[in-house]
Amino acid sequence: MERTMNILASKTPYRSRGFCVRIRFLHNTRHGRNPEKSFCYISFKWVLWFSLAFYLFSSFFITQTKPTPTFISKATVFPSKASRALIEELTLKPKSPEGLLKGMKVYIYDLPSEYNSYWLSNERCSNHLFASEVAIHKALMNSDVRTLDPWDADFFFVPVYVSCNFSRVNGFPDIGHARPLLASAVQHISSQLPFWKRSLGSDHIFVASHDFGSCFHTMEDMAMADSVPEFLRNSIILQTFGVNYKHPCQEVENVVIPPYVSPENVRSTLEKSPLTGRRKIFAFFRGKIEVHPKNISGRFYSKRVRTMILQKYGNNRRFYLRRHRLAGYQLEIANSIFCLAPLGWAPWSPRLVESVVLGSVPVIISDGIRLPFPSAIPWAEISLTVAEKDVKKLGKILEHVAATNLTTIQKNLWDPNVRKALLFNNPMGEGDATFQVLVALSEKLDRSHKRSKVSSQ
Repeated sequence: MERTMNILASKTPYRSRGFCVRIRFLHNTRHGRNPEKSFCYISFKWVLWFSLAFYLFSSFFITQTKPTPTFISKATVFPSKASRALIEELTLKPKSPEGLLKGMKVYIYDLPSEYNSYWLSNERCSNHLFASEVAIHKALMNSDVRTLDPWDADFFFVPVYVSCNFSRVNGFPDIGHARPLLASAVQHISSQLPFWKRSLGSDHIFVASHDFGSCFHTMEDMAMADSVPEFLRNSIILQTFGVNYKHPCQEVENVVIPPYVSPENVRSTLEKSPLTGRRKIFAFFRGKIEVHPKNISGRFYSKRVRTMILQKYGNNRRFYLRRHRLAGYQLEIANSIFCLAPLGWAPWSPRLVESVVLGSVPVIISDGIRLPFPSAIPWAEISLTVAEKDVKKLGKILEHVAATNLTTIQKNLWDPNVRKALLFNNPMGEGDATFQVLVALSEKLDRSHKRSKVSSQ
């Protein structure tokens, strides 16, 4: 009998033998154990084995399959700053404002009113072409980059309105008060807080929005002779003056900024004369033109460029040239195809901004000028540059452009982002002129004492 059973077992397939073992197991449990308990025990084992197998299979599948970034949903990520940064990185989106500014923080000194707000009683102070010193201060006061804790700051803004209160001597603007006023402000802040002395002013920011910027003079020969004040040589100067050749007035860390043009006035003008409207004036200029360029100061205004324009094209019907500004000045620009922007005393001119924001192609006649915010404004694609020596060829140059690629230039020029980058808004808007200043400053964060301290730890 025993031999017969062994023979049968040897002929039984592997699965059948396994089945017989399980039958015997259940048979034995009926005789020796509680059936309900055994059933629960077996069920539990099956659930446990199934769960373990599923976990191992899932882990293997996930590690072998790389996630596709574009399918990540914001709804599935915890809404923290870290997760937002992760989403932006994975989806390859453009940098956010926080990313562009690199988390930069700016502390604004609270100076006595005689350094700034006292002068705002004069309406001209916050509206003339030098008013970027006021506009930047106001915008920063309401900006997210501002910190009230100076120990948390990367940079320190010193709000002194130098151009707000200049006087006139013999008919010329005079800012002879600028150096002593700034020296007084530096003495004040260094006596109140330790940050100026800590860095010798290298992380401190000033605005110089007049002709020759950090030299704080309106006449070039005097500005070059005086150069940058010694106590400001380590600081950062936001200035309208900029050239691409060696010059004493930019031998300091600086950011070239645009002259101030009122955003409200621009909006009002464009409501009356839209960008894409018909432009009746071919080439326009209104402003100071010396008939006899060597004036009573003994200096040649505009290096004679404006005088040559008047002499050559004063009787040309396609050129609308006027020597005095008036209330409707911006409407004339908005009705012009080309707006001439020759140098004045300094290389820059408010027409650089006025022409762009009003949709008239700027014709820049100023050798070696350095233009504001080149990373945000494609100057080569929205303007024309004519060498000072080629002024007498100006008519032919403009005629050629009008007959060839004018439409392309206008299309680039009328991009709203270009217009935005040249206007100082309050409050500051992403992409506007103050924002562009901050982007430029964020490239100088190696001057931040806070960050250099962290990196050295």
